[in-house]
Amino acid sequence: MVGSVHGLNEDLRINGAVEPLPEDFDATSLVMDPVPPAVVDNGNEEVQVYKEKEKRLIVLGRNIHTMSLEVTEPDADDDITGDREAHIASVLARYKRALTERTKHHLGYPYNLDFDYGALSQLQHFSINNLGDPFIESNYGVHSRQFEVGVLDWFARLWELEKNEYWGYITNCGTEGNLHGILVGREVFPNGILYASRESHYSVFKAARMYRMECVKIDTLWSGEIDCDDFKAKLLRNQDKPAIVNVNIGTTVKGAVDDLDLVIKKLEEAGFSQDRFYIHCDGALFGLMMPFVKRAPKVTFKKPIGSVSVSGHKFVGCPMPCGVQITRLDYVNALSRDVEYLASRDATIMGSRNGHAPIFLWYTLNRKGYRGFQKEVQKCLRNAHYFKDRLVEAGIGAMLNELSSTVVFERPHDEEFIRRWQLACKGNIAHVVVMPNITIEKLDDFLNELLEKRTTWFQDGKDQPYCISADVGEKNCLCALHK
Repeated sequence: MVGSVHGLNEDLRINGAVEPLPEDFDATSLVMDPVPPAVVDNGNEEVQVYKEKEKRLIVLGRNIHTMSLEVTEPDADDDITGDREAHIASVLARYKRALTERTKHHLGYPYNLDFDYGALSQLQHFSINNLGDPFIESNYGVHSRQFEVGVLDWFARLWELEKNEYWGYITNCGTEGNLHGILVGREVFPNGILYASRESHYSVFKAARMYRMECVKIDTLWSGEIDCDDFKAKLLRNQDKPAIVNVNIGTTVKGAVDDLDLVIKKLEEAGFSQDRFYIHCDGALFGLMMPFVKRAPKVTFKKPIGSVSVSGHKFVGCPMPCGVQITRLDYVNALSRDVEYLASRDATIMGSRNGHAPIFLWYTLNRKGYRGFQKEVQKCLRNAHYFKDRLVEAGIGAMLNELSSTVVFERPHDEEFIRRWQLACKGNIAHVVVMPNITIEKLDDFLNELLEKRTTWFQDGKDQPYCISADVGEKNCLCALHK
């Protein structure tokens, strides 16, 4: 079967048999998590229905040691025989075939795989490092700051912040953008409380742990959007401390967009003036899509926000993880420090930063421009609506938020099927993120295979489609209770 452990082991092994897990390894000792209860509407009473003793194993990734590629010392005569180079070339060729196959079945994670950076291969011979402040050249001369600042200027214009009013840098990933945005908020308000919805990306709560910040989780609506009434209620309990707020421009699982204007309104209603709150906008995926969606609310620094971050390897399609973080220049001074070793200043989280990433981003922004991104956004939204409608027509519960290309639906009952299509799952739901490389043909192939599998899963009547009403609302659930 495609993607099986055995197939990869045979394809990628180097020397002899792969060493199996110890015989005394107990697979049942993995963390167990109960299946979320189905919710039955019984008048005004919600009755939780559990199947007897039913539990779902948290399916952890495969132990990479079962298919690791051993590093061995060259033989004494390798320079003469060339066996080593031939062997390495063979391994890489097989790995490329494996990547090509896995890319064909990539649906659950928000990466745009539709790119061609052949023109930039000439730069791979250089060790390009943008260590330190992007706006201050250091003693290290092999950098790409001129590309980085060009990219930052583009995003500052997108979010309506003047050149002389912003500071930012290209991060190593989306998580670093969140870590930096929240760190700036903490430096501006050292005793502030971090507020984030329960459906925020896990990196937001990682930041709270790393910085030892008090963190208050806010309830969400079934759409995944922050519950602003609960937000205000929790603000009122802590009026003596400033608020550092994470606003989601597209949640991880459901693609929900928090209402920025309503969040600001609730802060004001709770007595928080603009000098007592800091808002970080996590726009990992949709932060770059929203500006090109008609009637979508604007994410702009003309509103009282402190920072915005997006991922560069998601909608833009950079082949290596990276991101963009923009904040107000006045705020970053609290972080910035002189570094004599660099002959520069630094307010970033990491030291060395990938100097190739800004070039890839600059290249794509120049080739596509605003009109190119607008076309791709419209295509993604159109294909997402097509996929959601086809799921519902097939009797599969599904939900698509208005401003999103993330289609949420019933979790498949086969973990191998989930791995094959690389679906992201949480509880009873899974999702497909429709990106520019996801075609109608690929969505049809996935759906046809899913429908074929469902006839097998449910043929004897022992298993039933999961109830997802608690996750996406009753109107979007098509289980036996809510059809």
